[in-house]
Amino acid sequence: MSSVANEHFIKASAKGARKYAYGFFVLLTAIAGSWAMTDIFSVDGFTAIEIVLLFLFTLTFVWISAAFWSAIIGFTLLMLRRDPVTLQKSPDKAESGQLDTRHRQAIIMPVYNEDTNRIMSGFEACVKEIEKSGNLASFDFYMLSDTQQKPLIEAELVAWNKLIARMGTDTASHMFYRRREKNTDRKVGNVKDFCERWGANYQSMIVLDADSLMTADSMLTLVKTLQSNPKAGLIQTVPIPIRQNTLFGRFLQFASSLYCPTLAAGQAFWQTDTANYWGHNAIIRIDAFMASCGLPHLPGDVPFGGEILSHDFVEAALLRRAGWHVYLLADLEGSYEEVPSNIIDYATRDRRWVQGNLQHIGLLKTSGLKNISKLHFVLGAFAYVSSLVWFVLLLLSTIDATVRAASDEVFFTATHQLFPAWPVDKSDSIFALLFATAVLLIGPKFLSLIHALVYRSYEFGGASKLVASTLIEIVVAIVIAPLMMAYHAYFVLNALAGKNVSWNAQSREGRTVPWSEAFKRTWAATTVAIFWGALTWYLTPLLFWWLAPVLIGLILGAPIIHYSSSLKLGILSRKHGIFICPCEVIEQPVTKSLRLSLSNLDKQSRYNKTVPELPPENWANMPIQILSPSEKATLEHGQSITNE
Repeated sequence: MSSVANEHFIKASAKGARKYAYGFFVLLTAIAGSWAMTDIFSVDGFTAIEIVLLFLFTLTFVWISAAFWSAIIGFTLLMLRRDPVTLQKSPDKAESGQLDTRHRQAIIMPVYNEDTNRIMSGFEACVKEIEKSGNLASFDFYMLSDTQQKPLIEAELVAWNKLIARMGTDTASHMFYRRREKNTDRKVGNVKDFCERWGANYQSMIVLDADSLMTADSMLTLVKTLQSNPKAGLIQTVPIPIRQNTLFGRFLQFASSLYCPTLAAGQAFWQTDTANYWGHNAIIRIDAFMASCGLPHLPGDVPFGGEILSHDFVEAALLRRAGWHVYLLADLEGSYEEVPSNIIDYATRDRRWVQGNLQHIGLLKTSGLKNISKLHFVLGAFAYVSSLVWFVLLLLSTIDATVRAASDEVFFTATHQLFPAWPVDKSDSIFALLFATAVLLIGPKFLSLIHALVYRSYEFGGASKLVASTLIEIVVAIVIAPLMMAYHAYFVLNALAGKNVSWNAQSREGRTVPWSEAFKRTWAATTVAIFWGALTWYLTPLLFWWLAPVLIGLILGAPIIHYSSSLKLGILSRKHGIFICPCEVIEQPVTKSLRLSLSNLDKQSRYNKTVPELPPENWANMPIQILSPSEKATLEHGQSITNE
């Protein structure tokens, strides 16, 4: 059993001390960086632009300091083999424990206009995992379809009937398919519909995404941990990407496999019982969720009003507000997902998240929220706002430098000044600050590399391949960073301007982005970068060379997108041991089951469209929570309001 079950033995003061200690080191680092920048700017006195630059720089330094110290803490805990929540010695493997069979559990997979073969194969693999574990009697499985496209609706029905035929009567009696005619309130409404109709039959639900995959050990550990801690309302795992074949997809897959354990361990340390929810690959106590997580429509227009889009953050915050504990189980293996395989599709997904995360800023005044929950809101929003801040920093720096370059130096600033005010050389301070910033950004990557070299280099194809892959990953991350900055900054501005985005199914299968699409998505950024580079080269060549990495990334946007999406380059990198991941070195039975299912799809019973039966409903109302000071807003949307 995971040691999170023993968390209630940690004194509240110890939990508070962790948060304050973490905050102290983050702020101390940010203050040091801000002081260094202040010293650099103070040479000739502060201009209005420099004051703004100092403010934006401080925001950015706080952001990167927060990630840096999470990595430092996580690295220390992993090297000492300590559980990040209890600080007890971590066992080599989670203890098996006993499943409390007095309670039944549900495993649900909400889907919306997804690839039929992929969702059915992934669902089947998870069912087989529980079946092989001998615990099928304690579980029921629900595919909750909100699919609206007629061809996909028919394909799902046919594929479901074929799946039921393959699984056999005993196993099929635990499997259910439900499709809503209207996807009211999107995924929030989909899960709410399940909870109200059948939630009362179950103690918990493991929420899977359409691309999720989990081993039996990971799912059973979640259930046992929840059962052993009566105050646990939600336990989140760390999903690791799998099945990536493009160069960009393999880059993401490798980076997540190498860096996520360190960062997650650090986050679990200071978040303790107020962790976050990422919407899938997590277990939720159903009665706690139903009593405290009914989401209203927010008053006003986008980005702060309307449906709550990034609902997972809010649901975790509401569970904590109601007194339930939310954990991040950082050391649990066997939790997988898939990611967009090219920069265009990856950015398209981020555009939806930008709007959803910005919406959280409007919820900071919600009564009763824990401070850490509010911090999750702020960090989630700044994850994208930071790109706009970075862009403005570069733009204002360019303006400041070009203005100085175009003006004559004034050495006598007073009427009766005896000695000239010679410019003070601060190049040493500038280089020191740049070096410190690089350490904060890249240092965590090397810490993760050190941990992997000590404990799990064989999982990445060996030490030499691991080191080479890490160095290449750092270079690739630097190359694509300017392009992602441009996309995120544009998305933030669009969201703030009130432009809504559609939330459709994600593109997950590998595809090479054609040149025409690559140029279409990058020509504006490339044009700006060319003009920007020419201006700085003419007026202030020194600044041009400082901006060169950013400008090159933007100017070469189309080739970067096209070649990074290449399936050939992805396969070639794997052949030469670059970006090798644990899921490829040691194939898990659940991933093998998915692979075989996708390659051996049943071609029989093609026209069987029998509508499957559903279990009897056990209706229970899920009350809407009050998030806004005004109850009138939710009443205007026809929703009943229940006091907390």
